Parts: sequence; C-alpha cells; structure tokens
Amino acid sequence: MSARLASRFAALKREGRAGLVAYVMASDPDHETCFEILRGLPSAGADVIELGFPFTDPMADGPSIQKAALRALKAGGSLKHTLDLARRFRETDQDTPLILMGYANPIESMGYDAFSEAMQASGADGVIIVDLPPEEDGPLRAAFAAHGLSIIRLATPTTDDNRLTKVLDGASGFLYYASVAGVTGANAATGDAVRAAVSRLKRATQLPVAVGFGVREPAAAQEIARTADAVVVGSAFVDEIAAAPAGQAADRVLRKVRILSEAVRTARALEGTPA
Repeated sequence: MSARLASRFAALKREGRAGLVAYVMASDPDHETCFEILRGLPSAGADVIELGFPFTDPMADGPSIQKAALRALKAGGSLKHTLDLARRFRETDQDTPLILMGYANPIESMGYDAFSEAMQASGADGVIIVDLPPEEDGPLRAAFAAHGLSIIRLATPTTDDNRLTKVLDGASGFLYYASVAGVTGANAATGDAVRAAVSRLKRATQLPVAVGFGVREPAAAQEIARTADAVVVGSAFVDEIAAAPAGQAADRVLRKVRILSEAVRTARALEGTPA
C-alpha cells in the first residue's frame, strides 16, 4: 500500500475531517495548463489528486470527462505524458498523494511490469482501472506489490456482499464508492443513501471510504463529508476547464477546488448547526 495514502488518511482521521479527492484529466486542455492546475491543487485544498489518463473509449465516464479525454488526446495526451506530469508534480510536492485513473488498454500495451516501474519512477501512488475487475488484476497486483503501489477498487450501489468480498480482496489505499449506478457526472445520491452505504462498507473493510460520482456543489460535498472519509469530485472541475476563456482554466478550477474543499473541511464541525 502507498505510504503517502496511508499517511494522508491517518492525518485526516486525526484532524476529524474528510478529505477532498480532486480529479483532473491529464493534458486537459494542454500539458502546461494541466501542470499549472496540478501544482496549485494542494494549496487550493485538495488532499488527494486523481489524475486521469486519456483514452479513446472512456465507457464509465459521462459527457464531461469524455469531452476532457478528447481535448487531452487532441493536445497529444497519453499514458506516457500522464506519467510525465506526475513526475513533474512530484518534483514540487513530496507529500500529496497522487493516483492515476483510467482504462486497462494503455496499461496492457505498456506491460504491467514496465507500468509499475514507470509509476514508481513518476512518484505516483496507485491506480484505479475502471475496466479491470479483481479476477483479472492479479498480475498487476503482483507487479505493484514490489513497488509499494496501491490498486484502488470501485464499489457501487449494486455491489452485493458476495461481490464486495471479491472487490476488497487485494484492494489498498482506499475504497472508491461510486454513489450512483451509471457514469461519472450523474446526479448525486441522497444523503441517507450515502450514509447507509458508507456504514455498510465500513463494516466490511478497514480501508478509508471515498465517495464520488455526481458531486458538484458545496451542499452535496458537505453532506457526504459528514460520514465518508473523502469526497471525490471530478466532472465539476473538468467543466470549469471546458467553460474557461483562454488562459483562465487554472484559475477557474482552483477557485472551484477552494469552494468545495471548504465545504468538505467544515462539514463535521457544522453538523447539527441550525440552518
């Protein structure tokens, strides 16, 4: 398991608050703007960074991230460029966990051993591979184990107890709960549904539970942060890039990160406070 992820979630627990996991697509809208965003995320309030690598068929992603992938590919984005962005980020920040998220095909093209070595060299901490189920990730898990890297697994509202056992076998870093069945950017689940799901997952694992999919505004982030260990936000940041005039993408994304980070950080302190 990644030491950075373990350290960060332990620190969040000591502070008595949830963390913000901020997703951006590598090379969106271009390599240098993306690096500017990455470099600014920690000071804006991101506790963990999730860096997507562009793929031509992002089947689990909604329109916002699909469009981000197309912009990134047009700008020359690739898994290799994503690892390079991670390496450049790590030169400026030794503490903030950074994980990659994407699809199996580019990794399989590189080869599991080569990918694991490139991950370690870049300073990345782990990966979420949307279309590589637990039954098929044994070789990657073995390659990762040699480098202290985490494989982060996904659970959904349709993950029953039998399936959850398989999802958790070999998982590390944290468990990512996709709170709605569907694609990224879909409508957020209700607070009651998230509370019940997080409670169930915590009975099954000691891993931190991060909740995402459909979280766009402070109220939704705050609601989730009351029970989850972290809140994952992606489409809301990607949409800021899409809407930004030339040269303003980084400022717009980081402003949105600060707003959502404040909501997440204060959620438990405000619990029970009259509206």
